[in-house]
Amino acid sequence: MKKILALLLVLAMALSLVACGGKTEEKAPEAAAPAETATEYKVAMVTDYGDITDQSFNQTTWEAVVKFGEDNGVETKYYKPTSNDTAGRVASVELAIAEGYNVIVMPGYAFGGTIAEVSGEYPEIKFVALDVAAGDLLETAVALKGESYDYNPDNWNLTDYVHMDNVYCAIYQEELSGYMAGYAAVKLGYTKLGFLGGMAVPAVMRFGYGYVQGVDAAAKELGITVDMKYAYGNQFFGDADITAVMDTWYAAGTEVVFACGGGIYTSAAEAAKKVGGKVIGVDTDQAPIIDAAYGEGMTITSAMKGLAPTTIDTLTDIVINGNWANYAGKIQTLGLVSAEPTANYVQLSGTTLFEDGKFTSADYSALVAGMFDGSIKVSNDISVEPTTEAVNVEWLGNLK
Repeated sequence: MKKILALLLVLAMALSLVACGGKTEEKAPEAAAPAETATEYKVAMVTDYGDITDQSFNQTTWEAVVKFGEDNGVETKYYKPTSNDTAGRVASVELAIAEGYNVIVMPGYAFGGTIAEVSGEYPEIKFVALDVAAGDLLETAVALKGESYDYNPDNWNLTDYVHMDNVYCAIYQEELSGYMAGYAAVKLGYTKLGFLGGMAVPAVMRFGYGYVQGVDAAAKELGITVDMKYAYGNQFFGDADITAVMDTWYAAGTEVVFACGGGIYTSAAEAAKKVGGKVIGVDTDQAPIIDAAYGEGMTITSAMKGLAPTTIDTLTDIVINGNWANYAGKIQTLGLVSAEPTANYVQLSGTTLFEDGKFTSADYSALVAGMFDGSIKVSNDISVEPTTEAVNVEWLGNLK
């Protein structure tokens, strides 16, 4: 009997060990739970008024997203809304989220309404918006609560209206690179200038008003008077109607047009080509694109803002370094961070047609140094047209 009991005890212990071993084997896969997949990032970009071939704002941002993805093994995709309004942009954002993208890059002020509608609905998604200011967010957000917005963001507490914990916005000091471009144009000897903006939105207006200030400063230094035509096309693309107006500008003596607003540069460049005129590019270095299509040496400079470095640096810090806390809820203004021209978020292009005795790279460096140390001041006030002493500005409003 004792032997039988002993055998039964040994057998029970063996079965118990097997059972415990089985439980350990079953738990092993659970311990390897899909935590890594939960933190895996996929980056999407949604276009605004343009598309990824606009050779300007959208294309530059998308190319930066692609480069970031390729360099870091992160999946990327872009979405173009089927309608050019907030509803269309919201639909594209929601489609990207449904397809697993959890970082959404949105270039352009038009995304203010989109963020106001979706950020609170998708708190787990990170939204990175370029050129979206507090006013852009509030205009829609206030209306969603049935209130009337007075277009003064200082009068409103943004976080009362927009869920900002998962939103980062970057805006730029476009007035500074606009100033640089205007100053350079006059120093290079041009005295009959034009400004063709896209739509009269804050970023475009800052470029334009900075341009006027830079032209005025250079003209005063040289002791001359400059003539300028200033208008908006009321759209971000060129067409036959706007080209016809540009034809009249160049025919009447305009030498250089600062074409500021996505694809609207095509109208200025087409008109300039007919008479050997010049243009100034915007946002990115447009000389390789414009000169290849319309004539070598047409682009005297481009007033740039750092769309690509902003996109790559921000995504790297968020996705790779895990530093979202440094960005969440912030609207940062990016501009000069150094007296060194190429180290800044606003600058002239490296293809600027410097000329000895007129405007050299050393002159440009001195200009930037003056802006950086505050001895050269540029107003960012777009509520009133800048006053000038040495520029006769013909304010033409919207062409269409």
